[in-house]
Amino acid sequence: MKKILSILLAAALLMVLLAGCGGEAAQSADPSAAATTPAETAQPEPTGWKPEKSVELIIPYSAGGSSDLLGRAVEAVWSKYCDQPLVVTNMPGGGGVTGSVYVGAAKPDGYTLGLAYGSGCDMSMPFLQELEYDPFEVLDPICRLSEHTVMIAAPIDSEFDTLADVVAWSEQNGEPITASVSTANGTIHLVFEALKYYTGIDMNIVPHDGSGPAITDLLSGAYMIGGGHPSDVYSYVQSGQLKLLGVATDERDSSMPDVPTLKEQGIDFAAYGSIKGVSVPKNMPQEIKTYYEELFSKICADEEFMEIMTNMAQPVMYMGLDEFTGYFKDASVFYQKLIEDMGLAYYS
Repeated sequence: MKKILSILLAAALLMVLLAGCGGEAAQSADPSAAATTPAETAQPEPTGWKPEKSVELIIPYSAGGSSDLLGRAVEAVWSKYCDQPLVVTNMPGGGGVTGSVYVGAAKPDGYTLGLAYGSGCDMSMPFLQELEYDPFEVLDPICRLSEHTVMIAAPIDSEFDTLADVVAWSEQNGEPITASVSTANGTIHLVFEALKYYTGIDMNIVPHDGSGPAITDLLSGAYMIGGGHPSDVYSYVQSGQLKLLGVATDERDSSMPDVPTLKEQGIDFAAYGSIKGVSVPKNMPQEIKTYYEELFSKICADEEFMEIMTNMAQPVMYMGLDEFTGYFKDASVFYQKLIEDMGLAYYS
């Protein structure tokens, strides 16, 4: 009996060993079986805020101007990076104040954004006139998309070819130069105030309700010179209706490199351009700000967006939240000091 039990135990042990070898052989014969794991499922999407309905982008200026053109360029590529639709709304009035007040009063829930933050109503106007709102208290920056230089233009048949011609005419004739500019107390207006201040010439500067009407009046011959951003004047320069006399920045504008700066023409002045940033209502949660900072970063890197911008003479100049916040403050200090140096009084 003991001998039989020993044989049975030995046989059982041999079967176990053979089964083990067979299992390993089976696995080694089918490498794909060893490589397959239940974990081969889609990774969970990153958590964080995302819009669940349409987003409204407020442009505080009329249709056709540089800010509106930028907003439409954003709209053209928005759907590539956001599942929810973008509704672009022009809300002109008060030189940009009406639309900015609307954004500042909106819920900070991520569904209302402002464009052109830094164009004038929230950059220079607070130091020149009483406003319905304090832009520094009701709005927060998100990012910069672009910055548009201020160009000084004249009708194509004007006798002025340089800013020296403008100064000489004023001195010889003893009459004011008439100038057509956009928003009262905005950055273009201030550049012309600075041109008047730094050259000492007499100049009658007339603000309009946006760059569109200002350029239209300049083209009509009602004014001797006028101001606009490159995208405001580009088509008229191309069609031979306007000529450019100067640009009010330290360096020439890459979109129109043949136009000399004021400093190159002996006028010791340069300014920030008209900043085109994105703003949101104050007290917006950080995760929502981060979402939009990243979204606009992707938009600014989009090839289609860059092509649209190039074709309308608007540079893509993305700047993230932290850097843009500091830049905006520096530009605001610049304009405050400029206004004080020129002794401009509050006026509406």
